[in-house]
Amino acid sequence: MRSDLMKKGLERAPHRSLFKAMGYTDEELKRPLIGVVNSANEIIPGHIHLDIIASDVKAGIRMAGGTPVEFSVIGICDGIAMGHTGMKYSLASRELIADSIESMVMAHPFDGLVMIPNCDKIIPGMLMAAMRLNIPTVVVSGGPMLAGKLEGETIDLISVFEGVGAVKAKKMTPQKLKMLEDYACPGCGSCSGMYTANSMNCITEVLGLGLPGNGTVLAVSAARRRLAKQAGMQVMTLLRENVKPRDIATLAAFKNAIAVDMALGCSTNTVLHLPAIAHEAGIKLDLDLFNKISAKVPNLCKLSPAGRHHIEDLDSAGGIQAVMKRISPLGVLDLKAKTVSGKTVGENIKNAKVLDDSVIRPLDNPYGKEGGLAILRGNLAPDGAVVKQSAVAENMLVNEGPARVFDSEEDAISAIMGGKIKPGDVVVIRYEGPKGGPGMREMLAPTSALAGMGLDTSVALLTDGRFSGGSRGAAIGHISPEAAEGGPLALVKEGDIIAIDIPGKKINLKVSEEELKKRRKNLKPWAPKVTTGYLARYARLVTSASTGAVFKD
Repeated sequence: MRSDLMKKGLERAPHRSLFKAMGYTDEELKRPLIGVVNSANEIIPGHIHLDIIASDVKAGIRMAGGTPVEFSVIGICDGIAMGHTGMKYSLASRELIADSIESMVMAHPFDGLVMIPNCDKIIPGMLMAAMRLNIPTVVVSGGPMLAGKLEGETIDLISVFEGVGAVKAKKMTPQKLKMLEDYACPGCGSCSGMYTANSMNCITEVLGLGLPGNGTVLAVSAARRRLAKQAGMQVMTLLRENVKPRDIATLAAFKNAIAVDMALGCSTNTVLHLPAIAHEAGIKLDLDLFNKISAKVPNLCKLSPAGRHHIEDLDSAGGIQAVMKRISPLGVLDLKAKTVSGKTVGENIKNAKVLDDSVIRPLDNPYGKEGGLAILRGNLAPDGAVVKQSAVAENMLVNEGPARVFDSEEDAISAIMGGKIKPGDVVVIRYEGPKGGPGMREMLAPTSALAGMGLDTSVALLTDGRFSGGSRGAAIGHISPEAAEGGPLALVKEGDIIAIDIPGKKINLKVSEEELKKRRKNLKPWAPKVTTGYLARYARLVTSASTGAVFKD
């Protein structure tokens, strides 16, 4: 056992003494030591209850003959960090999480791990660490939040964000916004739509690193607690059989994940995180792979913000296993892929069944013939850009208009809220990429403001930053290379015509090459916005969004 390095033999008597200072017995120290990676805190609704999940995981480990050892990991709430300097730290925290777990597990050689994330960057950060460390690991999330109810309607966090824009446009009263604020988020769990957190929890299940149900079983349900106990027990099975994350999350498993991503219409952030997770295992996920798989997998689900359904509806309809069962006839899934359940994908979905065709549509009646995401390329994004095409109004799929150029999110929001953006405009927000931001802020505030003001079906928004899974409309992000690296986005001027063709996978600036060369000669060198602390180091180390915004080797 790895843990023998710190607990077995004459020379480890001092080490055992330190364990005994914490109350560990000789019997506990003889057993495998399983690290329980807990991201519980009191600032994220999805994490406020994770101590309960951790206690159930530890019970499962003990039942199966192991000794759980819990340690903590940081977590940032994207919703609370949204729209101010705090969001610069969100994506950057992913690397801190992965590095801190590596530090803990290498300093204290555990035999296996159970990881407990629930939101946004915490999930991919933990998955990156799992792939990097490659010891038996099970991931179990805290589960999704219930949707809110108000005046007979189902609402969620995005209802509140969009309500701000509606009040500014005088389409909603401040009193109604206050009611939305009070009822939209009824309790613990990851926010209730197919936003980044739930997208990544569902993806974890498809990758095979989480047990069936990981993505959709509700946070407030007893089934979530039972799942946590099962995760604790199952890591002991993986340990006995020496099954490691890289045995499970192979290239075939990542292709499975992309296929389900397309059927579900997940957050655009999956295009950022999946390559980063794969990178830790030495697997390269080219962005074009997303388009290739999207061409084969129709969009079968429209969950908020793209539609009226929420994760609770997906769970009631059969969950992720039912989605996989539905798309399996397309031949896009490797049914022989291993999972932490001890069964293959094919064995897991054998008895799965779609229980509601309105939530998970049949293959012959999809929302779209292609998957939920699309990668665009052109002279404005030579290395690619990403859009959640399933959340774009039909009239905006092919569109062109004059650029309204802003060098920060704050400037763009000020213009939107001030009524300076008109139908037909193409809002460009640049110098918000991984390096330029720094930290590649999510742009939920501007997209929600546009939606609340009724402009999401007439105004496109482009950025080298990224969008929340809660964004809807013609919101095109991850434009690479970013402006701070001298990408073409830095050359755009007010009034330039930008042409968007989502079905054709193209995004182009309608300016001659000769003119662009002149502009490049006169382009001022990029000046870092942050020059001290972690963000300054992050900006120096981070790579492009097209490579997952991982650190330079």
